[in-house]
Order: sequence, then structure tokens, then C-alpha cells
Amino acid sequence: MPMPRPTLSLKGRALRLLSGREHSRAELEKKLAPHEEEPGQLARILDELQAKDFINEQRVVDSVVHRRSGKLGAMRIRQELQSKGLDSDKVHAALGQLKSTELARARDVWARKFDAPPADAAERGKQARFLAARGFDGEVVRRVLSGSEPDEAL
Repeated sequence: MPMPRPTLSLKGRALRLLSGREHSRAELEKKLAPHEEEPGQLARILDELQAKDFINEQRVVDSVVHRRSGKLGAMRIRQELQSKGLDSDKVHAALGQLKSTELARARDVWARKFDAPPADAAERGKQARFLAARGFDGEVVRRVLSGSEPDEAL
């Protein structure tokens, strides 16, 4: 008969989540709250993990930007960062860096999906919706679909 798996402590659960990817404090609070056995226990554990630098907002920001910038525009990345409950100054700084590469990233995403510029209005709409759904703003979408030169500044 197999032995039952021991239940993880709250700290063990937090460390397991953090071993998979970076998590913000707000994310951990949301995921671990149902497992808290006594009031204040979760806050104490998260304070301890933050003091030991297991929870670091800047690493969360950098991780999301690194993982998602190849596929998504700044608007979608901003939404994802805000949903993690991160400091708005850190989110704003990360988006400032992304803006400089927005057009090139949008062209790359577009080129992986489509073979040629839109031939008619229906195709143009389809391609524009594709890019907009990935978080690229209207001006960037317009420039990608019009075929503006890559070295033009936004």
C-alpha cells in the first residue's frame, strides 16, 4: 500500500511555487491564502521569504518581460505585470525599455504568422486584429501593415 504524501507546510508550498518561476508577493498571497491555518501566518512567511530575497519584484518584472516580449506588445505586458500586483514605477520603467523595440518586435511577430502584406481590406483587418490582440498599439500596427521602413523612429 503506497504511503500517503505528507502535506506541505505553507512555507513549503511557497518555496515550491517560487522554484517554478518568479512570483510577486500578491500572487503568492492569492495562491496560498486557502492553505493558511492561522491568521497572520502567511504574512510572516512571506515577510521571511522577502527578507531572504526569495521574493523580489524586480526579478518578477524582468522575468515577465524576458519571457513575453518576443510574442506580446507593451500593452499586454503592462496588463500582465499589473495583474501580478507589482509596483507601478517598476512596471513603468520596464515598459519604457520595451517601447524602443516595439516596432521591430511587432514586425517579427507579424512575419512569423503572415507570409505577405494584406491584399485587401478583409485581410488587413485580420492582420490588424492579430497584432492588436497581442498588445501592440494602433500606430505600431499601422506601420507594420503599411510596410514602413524598419529604421524609422516611432
